[in-house]
Amino acid sequence: MTKPLKQIHLAAHFPGVNNTTVWSDPKAGSHIEFESFVHFAKTAERAKFDFLFLAEGLRLREHAGKIYDLDVVGRPDTFTVLAALAAVTEHLGLTGTINSTFNEPYEVARQFASLDHLSGGRSAWNVVTSWDAFTGENFRRGGFLPQEERYSRAQEFLATAHELFDSWRGDEIVADQATGTFLSDAKAGAFEHRGKHFDIHGRFNVPRSPQGRPVIFQAGDSDEGREFAAAEADAIFSRYGTLEAGQAFYQDVKRRLPKYGRRPDQLLILPAATFVLADTDAEAEELAREVRRQQVSGATAIRHLEFVWNRDLSGYDPDGPLPDIDPDVSEHHIARGRAQVRMYRDPLATAREWRELAEANNWSIRDLVINTGNRQSFIGSPATVAGNINEFVQSDASDGFILVPHITPGGLDDFADKVVPLLQEQGVFRTDYEGTTLRDHLGLAHPDEVVRAERAAS
Repeated sequence: MTKPLKQIHLAAHFPGVNNTTVWSDPKAGSHIEFESFVHFAKTAERAKFDFLFLAEGLRLREHAGKIYDLDVVGRPDTFTVLAALAAVTEHLGLTGTINSTFNEPYEVARQFASLDHLSGGRSAWNVVTSWDAFTGENFRRGGFLPQEERYSRAQEFLATAHELFDSWRGDEIVADQATGTFLSDAKAGAFEHRGKHFDIHGRFNVPRSPQGRPVIFQAGDSDEGREFAAAEADAIFSRYGTLEAGQAFYQDVKRRLPKYGRRPDQLLILPAATFVLADTDAEAEELAREVRRQQVSGATAIRHLEFVWNRDLSGYDPDGPLPDIDPDVSEHHIARGRAQVRMYRDPLATAREWRELAEANNWSIRDLVINTGNRQSFIGSPATVAGNINEFVQSDASDGFILVPHITPGGLDDFADKVVPLLQEQGVFRTDYEGTTLRDHLGLAHPDEVVRAERAAS
């Protein structure tokens, strides 16, 4: 029996100024003006994407005591941007990264419930934690939370938020629409939570939203992150470099679901992916090499290496060999607020691996960073890129991709105009939206449906 074709899920990540974007390109626009967000969102919606994804930055990153060069643009508030985009889009999901370490459940739940109402059921929450006291210095609790407790707080944070969302249960409340008064369940909105991290009670003042709860995303490849996603998330935002690595990740996360009473289709695997398009594969390969060299200047390469070496390497030639000294593994970090600090948990092992790669390939420092620092990329003609994306999805290496263009805000335009029609012709991507909420787009059940099914089963 022929296995039915899986439908591909596509989303778009609006990147800030970082090593993914080519901010110096003449076609690059502002990363903070609202019109850039509007262009990007409307392109994604025109292409029938599931959602737009915004990352979060709670502090300007620093390197060797100075503001990191690529971070000076800052990052506007996630909720403000998504709420504004809700007014200029009709179908596109609106996903925001909101930190569970430095916020409070009542406030975040209220903001997401409000966004879900404003957008007609299109909100999603990428739940992340923060491990470093550097970011925490911007907050009252700066540095108080030990690293090993951050997932504990995140799990209780999310559980508490769900209690707030569910305090207005749609199938338990009957209202007189003419007067706005409740005919039953006088406890609508009442909640009480007493736990290790939160001890709150009161009334939640935002009624049940169209989705009941926002779609929940989790970002991270650690074992703790995978387990958290299997237990709590609707989708996981990941990264990997090959088809085989993607299949291994996919299988690992999906196999964790049964112990939480969940089916494989209740958690989507949506890795980040860059792409480079041209008329032919050869032209695309050449363009990709040019883009990578634009993304990784000599100064950027040295700083990337300093994330691992934890030393001042400014005296080294980026077009020369790697340092022969070992990384400094002390508690003092030259880079602060950088994701790379936690990515390389064993700097000595990473340095050995990189030296072997550089020697085997005759790579300079810059060559090494160019060849090891990028996410999985789809490079080629529109037909090649469409075919490769479909292969990943049909081979169970992912359920789709969150695309990260290297030009903002117009970097998604060619993909929308040239790749999406080919996927539609193959019957693996929608030609129009069939539902109104983000849960509809992603094929996820409404939380009230899950509750009713659980009640019926019991």
